[in-house]
Amino acid sequence: MPADPPARPPRPCRILAIANQKGGVGKTTTAINLGTALAAVGERVLLLDADPQGNASTGLGVPRPMRRKTLYDVLMDGLPALEAVVKTALPGLDLLPADPDLSGLELELSQTPRRSYRLRDALAPLRAAFAYDYVLIDCPPALSLLTVNAMTAADAVLVPLQCEFFALEGVTQLLRTVDLVRGSLNPTLEIQGVVLTMYDRRNSLSSQVASDVRAHFGDKVYETMIPRNVRISEAPSFGKPALIYDVKCAGSQAYIQLARELVGRERERIKA
Repeated sequence: MPADPPARPPRPCRILAIANQKGGVGKTTTAINLGTALAAVGERVLLLDADPQGNASTGLGVPRPMRRKTLYDVLMDGLPALEAVVKTALPGLDLLPADPDLSGLELELSQTPRRSYRLRDALAPLRAAFAYDYVLIDCPPALSLLTVNAMTAADAVLVPLQCEFFALEGVTQLLRTVDLVRGSLNPTLEIQGVVLTMYDRRNSLSSQVASDVRAHFGDKVYETMIPRNVRISEAPSFGKPALIYDVKCAGSQAYIQLARELVGRERERIKA
């Protein structure tokens, strides 16, 4: 009998906060579909839903009755993170779900020591165990304790930025938050990249915004742009990532390409 293939040597976990304090920019859609694409190419991925709305959990087909333990239990009660993890329909992609209880976390932890480090401390055992290659944190669209916890726990921030008017102005506040977290809580935090979303090649404004963003952020901007796509919008109502709902649609293909580009960047970072 042929020998079993050698086990892959453990790699340090890379934690990426997917964040933009402006809503409606494709943040949760990016978290779901990038996580799916990374798992499809063999990466071990945990999608951590840090938004009280729980849209990432719903979009991965995990309805509220199935969320017996959530991020709230981890951050508030000290439940080990792995005990709240739910398997998804896609091998290699796990979910740590959210529920509306998270919305009261800031008030409940207002007098708690190290309240900004709760998530970092909770994820430390996952790092030590090499349980995942990537942890993607879907942040809420607001500057809140949850966002600060995500950035404090993360190695880097991935910024979805829509190709619409005021895009650059909307991201200014986020960059200010990154600087504040870097200065006081997580000195190694960096911008991993900027992903242009909702790109419409028929619209000259989209092209102009894309050009402006590239001029501002340079090579931090991914070459892959996520197009406006009806199939991407439909997929969450079926509890499926777009890559499962319709892998051939333009949006799904863009996220597959984005995953390849991200993995390539990460390999270059390790070599540097």
